[in-house]
Amino acid sequence: MKKKVILITGTSSGFGWLAANSCAAAGHKVYATMRDTKGRNADKANILAQHENIEILDVDVTDAKTVNDAITTIIDKEGRLDVVVNNAGIYAVGIAETFTEEDVTNIMDVDVIGTWRTIRAALPQMRKQGDGLIINISSVAGRFSFPFQTIYNGAKFAVEGLTEGLHYEVRQLGVDVVMIQPGAFPTDVWGKIMAGSDNSVVTGYGDLANVPEQIGTSISQMFAAMKPNPQLVATSILDLIDTPKGKRPLRTVVDPVTGNFSETANQQVKMQYDNFLTAFGMQGMLS
Repeated sequence: MKKKVILITGTSSGFGWLAANSCAAAGHKVYATMRDTKGRNADKANILAQHENIEILDVDVTDAKTVNDAITTIIDKEGRLDVVVNNAGIYAVGIAETFTEEDVTNIMDVDVIGTWRTIRAALPQMRKQGDGLIINISSVAGRFSFPFQTIYNGAKFAVEGLTEGLHYEVRQLGVDVVMIQPGAFPTDVWGKIMAGSDNSVVTGYGDLANVPEQIGTSISQMFAAMKPNPQLVATSILDLIDTPKGKRPLRTVVDPVTGNFSETANQQVKMQYDNFLTAFGMQGMLS
């Protein structure tokens, strides 16, 4: 196995934490990024830094300088950057109308623009190398827009659009851009849910206002019954890293509960997408 130099965003918890540990354990050099490494995330940063294959970088994906500085640091130290895993994100639930313009801007700045900042900072080096892999963590909510997480769904739909278009743009330059679509897993994200800040509209929804809480209860029951393991996502990241260049699927569903729905939708969209590119004379980008 060739040792890869890997940048992972959002490693203080959840999929990012598991991915950092899994990639390092597999022998890769991991640059694990998170915010506030000297403050609220200091303990997490110190734990990860104990691994000989992990270095910590303080990065806020909403701050272009910290993103660019991190990429520069890695290239200066390693001479290359092989893999970027865009994992940092905000999960949001609630009545869509309660989310103000500022709320939506904050979510999009992390989930969408933050992903794009990191991609754009990494691409010049990957193009120079003629080799690279970018893995964006999307969601099954990037394929189906579930009620009462509408704003989050919109962000993940945007990640899907960025990933799908870029997948075909840069693959002939030696860079693979792909995504993972996780389902619901019991991670720390459930303790960091963002809600809309304008509650003045809630009473106008009547009994519907209780639905988000009911959904949360149902998901908790599902976790207790089925125990989906979030390590599956980290393992899928490793599998994509190990897959030969040009052979990596655009979408990888990781959802042991309802993944068959997403798989079927992905297959149908891929078929029509191929027809679409062919109709516009771009069939050469399909291989």
